[in-house]
Amino acid sequence: MDGPVQLDARLWGKERGLPYPYPVMCHLLDSAAVFGALWDALLSGRQRAELAAALDLDLDDARRVLGFWAGLHDLGKISPPFQAQVPTAFAELRSNTAAYAFASGAERERSFRHEQATHWALTRLLSEAGYPGDFRRMRAAVSHQVAQLLGGHHGCYGTVLAAKEVTHATSYRPGLGGEDWAEQRAVHFAELRRVTGASAVPKRGLPAELAVVLTGLVIIADWLASQTEAILAVMPEPGWRGTPGEVDEHWERARKAAPALVAGSQLGRARFETHCFEDMFPFPPNALQADLAKELPGMVNGAGLLLVTAPTGDGKTEAALYAASVLGRAAGARGMFFALPTMSTADAMYPRVVAFAQDALVGDRALTLLHHMAWLAPGYSPGGPTDGEAASPGELSADRTTATEAGAWLRGRRRGLLAPLGVGTVDQALGAILPLDFNALRLFGLSDKVFVVDEAHAYGPWMHQLLVRLLEWLGAFGAPVVLLSATLSGRTATSLIDAYRRGAGFFEAASVAPCYPGWVFTDASTGVVHAPRMVASGRERVLDVQLRPVSWDAMADAASSVRGGGRREALREALTPVVSEGGTALVCCTTVAEAQQTFRDIRAAFPLLAAREGGLRLLHSRYPAHLRQRITAEAEAAYGKPSSADDTARPRPASVLVATQVVEQSLDLDFDLLVTDLAPLAQLLQRAGRARRHARGDTGRPTWALPEDAPRLVVLEPVDEDGATSAPRTWGSVYDAGLLRRTAHLLRSRAGDGIAVPGDVQELVDTVYAEDFLEHLDDASQRDELQRMDAERHANEAAEIHLATMTAVCGPHDVGGNLHHLSRREAGVTEELLTTRLGADSGRVLCLYEQQDGSLTLDEGGTLGVPEATRSALAAADVRNVMAHVAPVPGRWLRGGEGQPLPRGWDKSPVLRDLVLLRMQPADGGRAAWACQYGGRTIRISDVGLETDD
Repeated sequence: MDGPVQLDARLWGKERGLPYPYPVMCHLLDSAAVFGALWDALLSGRQRAELAAALDLDLDDARRVLGFWAGLHDLGKISPPFQAQVPTAFAELRSNTAAYAFASGAERERSFRHEQATHWALTRLLSEAGYPGDFRRMRAAVSHQVAQLLGGHHGCYGTVLAAKEVTHATSYRPGLGGEDWAEQRAVHFAELRRVTGASAVPKRGLPAELAVVLTGLVIIADWLASQTEAILAVMPEPGWRGTPGEVDEHWERARKAAPALVAGSQLGRARFETHCFEDMFPFPPNALQADLAKELPGMVNGAGLLLVTAPTGDGKTEAALYAASVLGRAAGARGMFFALPTMSTADAMYPRVVAFAQDALVGDRALTLLHHMAWLAPGYSPGGPTDGEAASPGELSADRTTATEAGAWLRGRRRGLLAPLGVGTVDQALGAILPLDFNALRLFGLSDKVFVVDEAHAYGPWMHQLLVRLLEWLGAFGAPVVLLSATLSGRTATSLIDAYRRGAGFFEAASVAPCYPGWVFTDASTGVVHAPRMVASGRERVLDVQLRPVSWDAMADAASSVRGGGRREALREALTPVVSEGGTALVCCTTVAEAQQTFRDIRAAFPLLAAREGGLRLLHSRYPAHLRQRITAEAEAAYGKPSSADDTARPRPASVLVATQVVEQSLDLDFDLLVTDLAPLAQLLQRAGRARRHARGDTGRPTWALPEDAPRLVVLEPVDEDGATSAPRTWGSVYDAGLLRRTAHLLRSRAGDGIAVPGDVQELVDTVYAEDFLEHLDDASQRDELQRMDAERHANEAAEIHLATMTAVCGPHDVGGNLHHLSRREAGVTEELLTTRLGADSGRVLCLYEQQDGSLTLDEGGTLGVPEATRSALAAADVRNVMAHVAPVPGRWLRGGEGQPLPRGWDKSPVLRDLVLLRMQPADGGRAAWACQYGGRTIRISDVGLETDD
């Protein structure tokens, strides 16, 4: 009679980079051991308690059972398609032809991946182990939920299995193999359960938010245990047979090694132990910050959402960081993620968070900068793009200056949000609620952090709806949230707060009327929205708004005559005091093309100004990255906050910055005069924050710019022949035409009164969106036209909201035991849609300059050659150098053309392979320095950046 089936140690789990295949049993043990170390070091006490309570287990049993589950994640590697990937090992396994049988061709069923095999096999094994569930109600079966969860460790949850698929699994999935394969899976299952001590059986499954937390831990445990260096450190000698004694010995080695692996990864927990505002920042709090410091700690009883609304320049960033400390400490959060609207604003915020972390936090403070070009950002430690291979964890420095530097492991692909601290673009966080691979890992990365969102007003309907869904999940996690906004309507504020409350389990709607400036706090444990608090502003002023109706001649040739009543004439009149008496001005344009032409026009109108160093600057997005960074740095130095009394002893010399909307957000710039194209009211108020932003006193401003607390805002309103607001065709869909008309009408109605900041702001923002706005228009034809525009806007917004709702994963309360809802894409939802902002149409180009000898270089002077790979891929330094010369352009520029072929090795780099290379040649006529033909259009690059004729 045959004895019990013995564990077959020839079944391998890891092979790449190893001297010989690593038994799958060893990897299961390693992963379980690392999970235990993560449970101890990474989870909060609250999270551990919630996981245990959800399973109806005590803490010790919960740790053992969940560690057992983590180890099981790769049980599906005991299957023909996976084992056949190492032919020699597979041949040895089947040396006895009767052993390890499978249906013909099953070993070639590569589409049946090992994580899918885990899902299929574990559903039955867990049920046989006594886990609750009825296959007729699969979504409610604990056995199936655990199997589906572990099958998602490669980033995508499988579909719910049918009862017949579980009962007759090999008939549906021949890749599972025959009886011997099933027996070995059962033996490995039983042996892992024995070693981990996971005899307890959970009575219930996990709610969606805790299932996501567990998924994240399982993925991290797998990744840490899969590092080559980690495996080599515990790898048994050849001939290891997997006897119970040998398994026990390996388990002890793995348990001893696991804490160092976790510590070396820098995952850890930051601690918010600094209490006083003055200990966090080198200055006393202003009115907003002081009110938060006085009142917020008494309201906070754990997690919650804080909404801060205040004018640009009122210290919202420091208020947010202080509030994050209060909320993080109360909720026991492990860190913070600071989300911003653009890469440039994220780059600017990074050093401020570094300083905050060094002064106000203790514990593990590894900080990552997250956006597509983070490794190019000034001030961020060089690392270059990575293919996701983990570096070996070594001894880490934890002194003051390096404690915030994220190491190689955290800089690996998909790992940035796992760091205790992060700064990045908001889309990095929003990816967590899109059905992208490893979205659950992103959710886990945010689940126990304070989530700070700057410029919460800056997102359109698509992004807003995604943020609403993310807030639902954060509410369910009990993660603290801080939202910052310069302008926010009551309706928008309510939608954000209600989403968080829904996630926390409070489904009745709230009504929120935010104070301006002020703040409002919502308690996650009770759902209570505290009474909004209004605070005084230390920067009260009255905007001198001058609405100037103009005919639109922005794209007229700079050498042409100036027409009366046009934009060019208005610009010359507005800038004359700056040119003649000194001072600074910002000219904010709607499109890049109009900014480039405006720069040329001002240069022609005021040649002496343009000739002086720093007299005339241009800033927009369509420069190569290194040039944009240089211009931004120059602008911050020239127009930034005064650093000494000498800076305000006299007015600044005449200087004009022409820019696009890139100056609206998070750039600390201060101008004596602001001239701007018409924009929706919220954007105009945001731009107005750059007008006389800092106190320079009577000596630091030109006489025409006094008094300092009445900054001048000249708004250039495009009008048609009848004098009605009419957006130029060149603006396309940048702004909604109806909002432009509403804004112009509102500004015109307040002519001579000015706009009190902050006193009038909230009322004006609510008024411009008010449903009864039309009732205040006397002209019936205007009412009819605006009603038509409003209807079109509402239809477009509804379409974006619907698409966002359809695209995003469901809320936590709608998962209903089926984790596949977090991975399922609706028909028509493409990867492109998921990874770009709705309506965004952009490409990336690299200008290569043809020298006289025909060679191509990265620079005009011919000093920087185009690097090629000597082996399989370019060095990180070469990639970084190339990307510093890349510029974004509209996608329509690149249709129908074919660029320069990629140099050798560039196709191996994910950041280089999609670049369009433009072969630029010296251009004639003096308008552009270099040009090329691409798809029937001419693309030029000069001192005004990239441009084309359309």
